[in-house]
Formats: sequence, structure tokens, C-alpha cells
Amino acid sequence: VLFDNMNIKNLKAGVKIAKRYYETEASGNINLKTVKSVASTGVDRISIGSITHSAAAIDFKLEI
Repeated sequence: VLFDNMNIKNLKAGVKIAKRYYETEASGNINLKTVKSVASTGVDRISIGSITHSAAAIDFKLEI
């Protein structure tokens, strides 16, 4: 079950309900400063988009 853009209180409640039956993931508005509080909810996985959104792009070509 993917919990997207939820505050910590609602995330804890959702995880408590869903974790008995499904794996859980939190996503949306999570960054390196808030990841610890999100992890404390018991969620199985956490997606931190800021890691990939802020990565520099590289343009390269592979020729065979």
C-alpha cells in the first residue's frame, strides 16, 4: 500500500491498519530531514524523490 503525501499522524494510522495484510510504502514530501520521523511509523519502504530530482543529468551516447 502506497501512502502518498500524508502527515505522520495519518501515516501511523494507515500503517497500523494495512501492515497486517500488506507491505507499506511512504512517498511524497519526504526529504532527508523528515525521513527519520517517517521511518518511526513502521512503514516498510520510503521513497525520497528529492534524491533523484536533485541529481545532475549526464548526456552520453553508446555506440556499438
